[in-house]
Amino acid sequence: MERWGNVLAFRNTQGCGTTAPSNIRHTPRRAACNADAPQAAKPEMMRPPPIAVWLGYAGLLPFVGLAGASLWLGPLENGRLALALLAYGASILSFMGAIHWGLALRNSASPDNKRLLWGVVPSLLAWVALLVGTVPGLWLVVLGLWACFAVDRAVYPRFGLQGWLAMRLALTVVATLACAWVAWSLRQ
Repeated sequence: MERWGNVLAFRNTQGCGTTAPSNIRHTPRRAACNADAPQAAKPEMMRPPPIAVWLGYAGLLPFVGLAGASLWLGPLENGRLALALLAYGASILSFMGAIHWGLALRNSASPDNKRLLWGVVPSLLAWVALLVGTVPGLWLVVLGLWACFAVDRAVYPRFGLQGWLAMRLALTVVATLACAWVAWSLRQ
């Protein structure tokens, strides 16, 4: 029993350069001594996990549902539904910037300033989209989502996330078509 206590104590206190006590035969291997050290992408991160795929596509339901309802219910409800679509699109646009903060802070010892700066741009675009009116705001969300995809297409491979780009493209196409369709239907 004492041996297992030593193993647990060693697991909880091991650090870089620490060697196992002499009475422990097998010790777990550490992936890296420094959690902030850049690491190669794990093969499982090349593609999004099933929960991310499910949540990503489920996130399209408000885009498709609000766009469909807006066009189906006619002019009396168009304004409110289009505004709801704009608000949802703006929140998703803001979320796309937050992803870059997460990427920038993966290495907390030396955050990537470009990622931090880009990370606030979609939030600012979303805010402006909410201020300029429904139709121009929807077009701004469309442009913002495509700008986010363009940046992600350049950045994701550097983080080993290129496997996420196919899903990102599909999500961007559907979300922007919904916003553009409603914006186009409201033109006067």
